[in-house]
Amino acid sequence: MPMEQSVLEAMIKEALPDAVMEIVDTRGDSNHYQAKIISSAFEGLSRVKQHQMVYAALKGKMGGELHALALTTETPIKN
Repeated sequence: MPMEQSVLEAMIKEALPDAVMEIVDTRGDSNHYQAKIISSAFEGLSRVKQHQMVYAALKGKMGGELHALALTTETPIKN
């Protein structure tokens, strides 16, 4: 069963309230997404830890309802 983009966004926002996201359904099937997520919660963490935070936010739905998620994670730019 596919995951609607709005559900994906809501789950990430719940775990990372300050997240700014750009999410694209790369195949138009609600099953393959590309996401760029910017959050201050990623500060000081490796890319692996940042991605683990996003996958944790999906509460086990990765590989089931959501088949593929290509991630780019960043911290906000400080002025």
